[in-house]
Amino acid sequence: MSSVLGWLAVAAALLGIALHYGVSQRFSAVLLASFAPYLMLGAVLALVLFAVARRYRAGALALAVLAGAFWTQLPLFVADGHAGNGPPLTVLQSNLLFGDADAEAVRAVVRDEKVDVLTVQELTLEAVARLDAAGLAADLPYRYLQPGTGGGGSGIYSRYPIRDERRFAGFEMANLGVTVQHPELGPIQVLNFHPMPPPLNFGAWTGEMARTRELLTATTGPVVVGADFNATRDHTAFRALLGDRFADAAELAGAGPQLTFPADRAWGPLIGIDHVLLAGGTAESVRTLTVPRSDHRAVLARIRLDD
Repeated sequence: MSSVLGWLAVAAALLGIALHYGVSQRFSAVLLASFAPYLMLGAVLALVLFAVARRYRAGALALAVLAGAFWTQLPLFVADGHAGNGPPLTVLQSNLLFGDADAEAVRAVVRDEKVDVLTVQELTLEAVARLDAAGLAADLPYRYLQPGTGGGGSGIYSRYPIRDERRFAGFEMANLGVTVQHPELGPIQVLNFHPMPPPLNFGAWTGEMARTRELLTATTGPVVVGADFNATRDHTAFRALLGDRFADAAELAGAGPQLTFPADRAWGPLIGIDHVLLAGGTAESVRTLTVPRSDHRAVLARIRLDD
């Protein structure tokens, strides 16, 4: 029985690796890819089961599979070692769950962590009013907001003046960009993306991730992205956004998995779909924070852009 269970565990781990590399881009495979690291843990279970059964050749195979799984996750734990030479910039990314998230809590994080740029999704008119009442403008007086009903709205708040406000075409929800005029670094592009969740419209998510890649590829200079991509780093569509220019702040910092969703369940969060990306710099630290009444944990990234 141990041998049979061991081979099943190996199969689960191999499936996790295949999902990570995007062997299939069907809806079911993409959805399962969110949980690829959990499937890869099957290699650990297989090692134990084969050891119990004294199946040492099978155990060697399980060890090789474990090495392959480890290779897919290693970048999350190894900092890039690059030291940005510019001044620090603190970025907060937060999905507000249809605008119902605790505005006082968001304001407290902005104040206590000295946040310079805040990107929010699922921003409603009511949420804007609550954030204003909480005093958010005292720290982040500049803003470009496109509130909407349900989960369609988004916003960018900044400590520094902004210009070139734009809402990108090709998305069902509000996806935004601004240029922040930093007093030391000069102009920085700040982008806010929120593709359609795959379970709601898989075709739209696929197209919008491709559209996001087009927009990122067209950028120049330093760029900061706060996003709920509805994608984990085990999705090939997410890793395709990075390329040679962009990097995930969590990977740059070697911060490990940053699980953000679902945050409103006793057994969550299980997956990381909220991200901070950057081009032209590095990340010193990344961590997640609980925001009451939201189903996402917020992502707080301390970065340094290059002069």
